[in-house]
Amino acid sequence: MDELLTSSVIVGILASAIRLATPYLYAAIGEAFAQSAGVFNLGVDGIMLISAFASFYVVLNTGSIWLGLLAAILVGLAMGLLMSFISVTLKAEQGISGIGLYMFGLGLSSLLFNVLVGTVKTVTGFQTIRVPVLGEIPFLGEVFFNHSLLVYGAFILVPIATWVLDKTSWGLMIKSVGQNPAAADSLGVSVDKVRYISVCIGAMLAGIAGASLSISLLNLFQINLTAGQGFIAVALVYFGSWKPVGIMWGALLFSTVNAFQLWMQVLGVNIPSDVAVMLPYLLTIAALAVTVSRAHQPAALNKPFERGES
Repeated sequence: MDELLTSSVIVGILASAIRLATPYLYAAIGEAFAQSAGVFNLGVDGIMLISAFASFYVVLNTGSIWLGLLAAILVGLAMGLLMSFISVTLKAEQGISGIGLYMFGLGLSSLLFNVLVGTVKTVTGFQTIRVPVLGEIPFLGEVFFNHSLLVYGAFILVPIATWVLDKTSWGLMIKSVGQNPAAADSLGVSVDKVRYISVCIGAMLAGIAGASLSISLLNLFQINLTAGQGFIAVALVYFGSWKPVGIMWGALLFSTVNAFQLWMQVLGVNIPSDVAVMLPYLLTIAALAVTVSRAHQPAALNKPFERGES
């Protein structure tokens, strides 16, 4: 255990935690947009998977990370439109629709990988960029200012999303649709339009989350690459009480414990690997048990809107 207390290992754990929080931040903040508008999208993991494959495959064949990122965003948009059509237009039960979307993403990404790639390959993804001056600060520079663009983007997204949701008229419309869609409709707000756009924003961010895995953090694709990270992202929305800053702290808590268990295995700490892998998930369950009871979800969450209903 003494090996974990050295400064180099502590820096490594904290830097890893920053990187590992990236897909959770994109996916969870995106889900916060959808849920704030009243749509519960359990298909986040499926969107991440198919987007991760799309970005990986484009980079594998073109060598362009920007085309790969664009592919992930467009696939996310397509999946968001599909989820919106099913849940908003057809008014299907949102939880079941989301599970169906997840299974579709898992199955399609696995099929495409087997047919088009066949074996695990690596690509050259987003490279680490050390921020000038700040990156040279002892300890802090290595932890915070030596990451790829997608990592920096995830944390920049937090204040941007906070501003959009709390300080703009569009954010007010999103929240009004999620709290009282009938009242919003009476004021001339198109409930379906706001929900469509919110779900699509969330799905595109989930697409970027998938790309952050396949062309930034891991630079590869394999079947079920996300290993359920999309479901953790949904849980983080509840942990953060639908606020981007709260979601960020939840993502960092989870990623720090995850980084800690990975370093324990790397350093050969005498603890069963299965127990180490379980630690982040046990922490998530415990944190949710404490926080969800105090959270106040959007009143119209998971409730289809019919004009004329109060």
